[in-house]
Amino acid sequence: MKLKITQSVITVLIASLLLSACASAPPLSSLLDGFASKAEASISQKSQAQQQAQPQTQPSQPQKAPSGVVTSLSSYESALEEIYTQVNPAVVSIRVVQKQDGASANPAGGFSLPNIPGMPNFFGAPGQNGNNDNQPSSPQYSEALGSGFVWNREGYIVTNNHVISGAEKIEVKFADGTTLPATLVGADPDSDLAVVKVDNPGFDLTPIMIDNSGEIKVGQIAVAIGNPFGLENTMTVGIVSALGRTLPSSEGSAAGATYSIPDIIQTDAPINPGNSGGPLVDDRGALIGVNSAIESPVRANSGVGFAIPATIVSQVVPELIKNGKYDHPYLGISGLSLTPDLAKAMSLNATQRGALVVEITPGGPADKAGLHGSAKSATIDGQDVKVGGDLITVIDGSPVKTIEDIIAYLADHASVGQKVKLTFLRNGKEQTVEVNLQTRPAKIETAQATQFNQSNQSQSAWLGIAGQPVTPEIAKEMNLAETQVGVLVEQVQAGSPADKAGLLGSFKPVLINGQRVVVGGDILTAIDGKTISTFDDLKSFIQNAKPGQDVKMTILRDGKQLELTVTLAEHP
Repeated sequence: MKLKITQSVITVLIASLLLSACASAPPLSSLLDGFASKAEASISQKSQAQQQAQPQTQPSQPQKAPSGVVTSLSSYESALEEIYTQVNPAVVSIRVVQKQDGASANPAGGFSLPNIPGMPNFFGAPGQNGNNDNQPSSPQYSEALGSGFVWNREGYIVTNNHVISGAEKIEVKFADGTTLPATLVGADPDSDLAVVKVDNPGFDLTPIMIDNSGEIKVGQIAVAIGNPFGLENTMTVGIVSALGRTLPSSEGSAAGATYSIPDIIQTDAPINPGNSGGPLVDDRGALIGVNSAIESPVRANSGVGFAIPATIVSQVVPELIKNGKYDHPYLGISGLSLTPDLAKAMSLNATQRGALVVEITPGGPADKAGLHGSAKSATIDGQDVKVGGDLITVIDGSPVKTIEDIIAYLADHASVGQKVKLTFLRNGKEQTVEVNLQTRPAKIETAQATQFNQSNQSQSAWLGIAGQPVTPEIAKEMNLAETQVGVLVEQVQAGSPADKAGLLGSFKPVLINGQRVVVGGDILTAIDGKTISTFDDLKSFIQNAKPGQDVKMTILRDGKQLELTVTLAEHP
């Protein structure tokens, strides 16, 4: 999706702008009262007339629409016109300019983009704007267009974080054409919301009306007003097509820690690049969400758009205005929803539901409360997955069926410093613990550490672990002497000899030399009295062992030395 804005090749990536409502419009539902009954009566009358009619001897004449249907459609149109009239003055278009590192641009000056309206595209590639490719390149810039809406009369404007991220210049254009410079007040990548401010506009601003009831229902009217493809003041209409979706936060990374935005509204109201940051309103013109993303194979409307709910907007925006940031309550776990296959791998009833704790953040609230992550692995549908961690089933009395239930509860009902009570299953037994929520830390970029996966080796004897040698950095993270040697057990294959003997894998991710390493598991230091200093030592021993052989393993667990007897098996 490229928009030429000069004769040179300038590609513009568009983020959406939607207008906010200032005064209340008559509910569309009230204007449509009687529509269904009138239409039904009209159809019934027509059916009866057709049954009584004699065969026609004259050519049939064009039929006119029943008057009741015409009247109801007219009311529907009038209601939409009223919504637009009242909401449009609160909607703005946002233009940002960003400096782009030329090394990251491809030769064509374009990029492959995710399905999120408003992410920047780039121009000024070598050879453009009169530059000689052999001369030092001048700074390259990108331009993004998006949407937003007036929050209050003091000049605060709400939009998406991904619309203004990295902006060196921000301009806000109002419905009457007035364009003013704006400054960034605060941004929250984890809710994909941001606030910018214009000073002394010279006219009265029209704030949007907000619906904080949270009583949104699937099937209700949803109206978007914004700046799709740079076409300002565009209104599109649809319905709320689903509720309770989750979206990754706008600055999440597949290589590092990611967070999710809960309670997302799904709509089929056409949302396209350029609608990001604009409002999604109901039949009264009240804000129910901020348009943020689309799901589409072609980066354009395919009937699946997503909006951040007004309840989250009302929590985050005042804090951004006051403090420039928003502190999210943080539990300190990563997890996934329990499925029947996962339940079976953990010897639980197939009907069991809950949020399986996969990893625990060291020093986080869950770690301090003593929760355990998943230290075993199982093969499900040909893929290795972690299992065996605590299974959270209740939070503060509210049932937990999926990991999304925890995310939504923390966003809607919890705050930093609050204590929450978790009920969980550990080894099939129910336990309860209180967790003191902390402030969510900034995300970290991570990379995979080198691993030795014994289960991938070709030898016939099988232990069933994945691990890596203990380094001074790993030893330090586990509160051991930096001279400690051995093999850190990172994962234990479910049902393997190591699992049956009780070896424990790791579940606490840390960042060591730019790499993501999971620690906290057993450290194997000797087998049958022979010191294990490296994974080569372990591999050599296993290669020379036989299935059915009993071996005595010396391990360190929580700093204490233990001995376990393991019966090696034939590799499956």
